[in-house]
Amino acid sequence: MRLFLRFLLILVTLSPWVTANAKGVDYYDVRYQAALKPETGMADVTITLSGDELPSKLTLHLKPARHHNIEGDGDIEMDGDKAIWTPKGKTSSIHYQFKIDKKKGSGHYDSRITDDWAILRTDKLIPPISTRAPQRLHSRATLEITTPKNWRSLAPYQKDEAGVFILKDDGRRFIRPKGWMIAGDLGSRQEFIDGTDTVVAGPRGKDIRRQDTLAFLNWTLPELKKVFPLFPDKLLIVMAPDPMWRGGLSGTRSLFIHSDRPLISGNRTSSLLHELIHVGTGIRGDKESDWIVEGIAEYYSLQTLRRTGGISERRYQETMEKLAAWGEESPDLLVKRSSGPITARAAVVMGEIDLYIQSASDGERSLDDVVTAMAADRGEITLDRFRKLAEEAAGSEVPQLDRTFLSGKKKP
Repeated sequence: MRLFLRFLLILVTLSPWVTANAKGVDYYDVRYQAALKPETGMADVTITLSGDELPSKLTLHLKPARHHNIEGDGDIEMDGDKAIWTPKGKTSSIHYQFKIDKKKGSGHYDSRITDDWAILRTDKLIPPISTRAPQRLHSRATLEITTPKNWRSLAPYQKDEAGVFILKDDGRRFIRPKGWMIAGDLGSRQEFIDGTDTVVAGPRGKDIRRQDTLAFLNWTLPELKKVFPLFPDKLLIVMAPDPMWRGGLSGTRSLFIHSDRPLISGNRTSSLLHELIHVGTGIRGDKESDWIVEGIAEYYSLQTLRRTGGISERRYQETMEKLAAWGEESPDLLVKRSSGPITARAAVVMGEIDLYIQSASDGERSLDDVVTAMAADRGEITLDRFRKLAEEAAGSEVPQLDRTFLSGKKKP
């Protein structure tokens, strides 16, 4: 039976490649290797390409403050914050060092390495890379993390028998790792929740509420997935105390949240659910639409608690009233980045849009239909796209999506 299950797993893993090959796709391999070095605060990174045919050119979009000492095979041309790499032969590599520690404006870290653990995002470790290659040429990719003795590493990907992460990114011809990772002397808990392989991990010996978090997710995640049915089948939640940033930050199939953050705050909001909804939607705003992204996350974190009985109707209404009062501090939503008051007002606007759609459609549709469609598309969301989906659900114009209302210049 065990051999049969392993055979099925291999078939599932290889099936996209087999299908692609039937369509005339050729493959090359990308091997990412990162050695974490607490003594230097760096990761030594190597990217190796191998195959009968490789991309003719790759451009690494670097952060000069974090990516250092670029060298490798083939031709490498530096152009500002770009490394333009022309690989040679059937196997070619590029090397650099990555500075792991990074502080936010608050003075706390959103990336950190100590003598006992490291927490960082793999899509910062490996910068965005654009390639020049024929359309038929696709990559297969792995990520190998080398650590000090007795450390282990976790990322939102499956490992092979050698402990190497097998990367996937459906729809992308060039695959690179994305999402949070944690390495070190770790404690973790794992459970399958409504079809999602969920891991909660943090440094050992710290006050990390792994089992509490899994219990909370067993209660809330199935309800959340009714609205976001394309929620990832693998989820990594990384927790740590100070000096890490005292909030939550989402990533691909993963999130970080400070271990002191309550599962439900005194004001009935939930940072964990807020970040989970970011994971579930996979959307980002353009220069005036961040309020859509943040408003959906805050509104549906409250709705999830309300629908599962985590908060009563009275508590829900009290929270919405408090958010409305807070939102008066920043009436204009059409800005590049949401602040606390903007997110508060955005959540209230989402509630008003939800009620309007339900009323206009005689209860047949709701904001759920809109955000489910957005999550299916993923990627960048604009006000025009949001308005179009909302009007389709309502069957009419939605007054709360009028620009003058969103900018705080008039009532709906």
